[in-house]
Amino acid sequence: MNELFTFSLGVFMGFFAIMNPIANTPIFMALTGDMDPLSKKRVARKSTITAFIIVTAFVVLGKYIFDLFGITIPAFKITGGILLFYVGFEMLMTQKSKIHNLGTQTPDEGIAISPLAIPILAGPGTIVTAMEKVTNAGYLHLGIVVCIFALMIFLTYLAFSKSDIIVKKIGMNMIKIIGKIMGLILAIMGTGMVIAGIKLAFDLS
Repeated sequence: MNELFTFSLGVFMGFFAIMNPIANTPIFMALTGDMDPLSKKRVARKSTITAFIIVTAFVVLGKYIFDLFGITIPAFKITGGILLFYVGFEMLMTQKSKIHNLGTQTPDEGIAISPLAIPILAGPGTIVTAMEKVTNAGYLHLGIVVCIFALMIFLTYLAFSKSDIIVKKIGMNMIKIIGKIMGLILAIMGTGMVIAGIKLAFDLS
């Protein structure tokens, strides 16, 4: 029971760090600034559902994807760890990771798919985090990952739906601080994945 709780907590923290509904809320506001409230809710719903489908597909089909492309678990852990470290390092050093860089966007409902669903919610970091948790995992652990990701998607939908209130209450400075803390957590997680991958590759204890 303790093992499942620890696993669940680790999965939740991993998803929260990479997705961070609070830090992504200003991005949602910037993209949907000229929309009416009903359109904003449609964009929030469409983007979160799309992200859930994409990441769940990778979680469920992860083993087959590995076999199809001949990806080994050590290689995945090392590469995924480097990627997570890079995203976390950018979040620490700059205001916004290039993974989340928006550029100039036209405010229409197509933004629900890109850039909101991909790559902001279901980007490389989110997919790596999800697949890393289910490598060599049983069906119970796979179910836990899917359920926790569904919870994170629901929290993201709530944050997007109440974006005006959240930014007004918390303030942009606090949102930036939360983003920096999440960046540090991601960098640490990435380092841990690289170390685990090296240990597996060279059969180190």
